[in-house]
Amino acid sequence: WLDLLTAGASSFRLNTSHLALEQIEQWLDRIRPFLKAHDAHSHLILDLQGGKWRLGDFPSFTLEPGQLIELICAPSSETAGMLPVPHQDFFQAALSSDGTIVLNDARIVLAMEKADALTVKARVVRGGEISPQKGITCSSSSYRIEALGEKDREILERTSGMDGIRYALSYVRDAAEMSRYRTMINGGAYLIAKLERETALEDAGGIALLSDELWLCRGDLGAEMGPVAMAEAVHRFSGTVGSLPRPVLMAGQVLEHMTLCPVPTRSEVCFLHDTLARGYGGIVLSDETAVGRYPVESCRAAAMFKAVASR
Repeated sequence: WLDLLTAGASSFRLNTSHLALEQIEQWLDRIRPFLKAHDAHSHLILDLQGGKWRLGDFPSFTLEPGQLIELICAPSSETAGMLPVPHQDFFQAALSSDGTIVLNDARIVLAMEKADALTVKARVVRGGEISPQKGITCSSSSYRIEALGEKDREILERTSGMDGIRYALSYVRDAAEMSRYRTMINGGAYLIAKLERETALEDAGGIALLSDELWLCRGDLGAEMGPVAMAEAVHRFSGTVGSLPRPVLMAGQVLEHMTLCPVPTRSEVCFLHDTLARGYGGIVLSDETAVGRYPVESCRAAAMFKAVASR
């Protein structure tokens, strides 16, 4: 952690969707005293699930192209070839979609063959390893229940009033939803709105007035919209960043090459430079520091270009 701070990290993010409540408290006990002792200006960001759909618990396995699998409305499953999805609104959305289902930031693609209110049978189009808690969405359906789940509410209750804690809210739909969160959560809390849906980009100005910071999250945005539409939407949105009343950070594979390699690609370097030059306030690293081999080098590379942009 100290090496990451020295390399230029300004905050640490915990994705609470992948942790039990007890594990979150253990991380809080470890990280908060460290940040207080070493850098009073750093923060711990608790990334809440919000309205995002995630798979439940099951043994990890590999999905093969052409394989027929079943998705069931359940928190967990031990049956081979069956994926639990603990969100009933996902199945309602599937019924009104074009049948394309994407998982894990669209790394895996399924084609729906049959569906009802509690189950979906689908064929694997693009396979790969799948593990618990990965994101899942219907790329062509806008139906979704916008609300904080029981776990999110418990996290907020347990951490309310703690110094140095910030909250990132996933899958915010629009300013109306953000207004509900602002009313619900401790009035002094620092709230980050994650822009992962087309409606959020369209209402970014209103969302900004109700939040303290915005993150443009291209991973889930791409899963929602598809790569071409996502790229076009990000291009349009980036032209408005300088006019928004809150800082905007870029997230999603900014330095993805550094997950496995100690240096960024020239393409990543050029993109990072242009992103910061257009007015983005910084970047959010994910796999680069969460599971990558070179987390310190990734932070150092990002911080170097942030310093250049600040001249």
